[in-house]
Amino acid sequence: MEKKGPGKLSKDALKNLFEKPATTSYMGNGKIIVEKGYRGRLQYNPTKCINCKLCMKDCPTGAITIINEGTKEEKKMKAVLNVGHCIFCCQCVDSCNTGSLTFSQNVDFARLNKKDLTVEL
Repeated sequence: MEKKGPGKLSKDALKNLFEKPATTSYMGNGKIIVEKGYRGRLQYNPTKCINCKLCMKDCPTGAITIINEGTKEEKKMKAVLNVGHCIFCCQCVDSCNTGSLTFSQNVDFARLNKKDLTVEL
């Protein structure tokens, strides 16, 4: 069993004092200092989408919805994202075989109304 007490706490505090921060700096205007592997809001390319809906099935929170507003032959694809439910795991991006979903560096999601968190991509 690991030792607990003031010695362990002091050791951890000193170690963290010299490590770089675990968070990303936010400049307040929708821009961040981009670190490798950062995942922002989704981007959707409807021309590449084949309506397989794997992204919807693999989303752990059910935040993304793919809708075909056209016919079966002439697809008119649309994606809707609920940013309030999205946990930015990008499982939908990994599941997309056609590359129609990617993620951007956009991080400014603040809204005053809960209904405004559902956006069309």
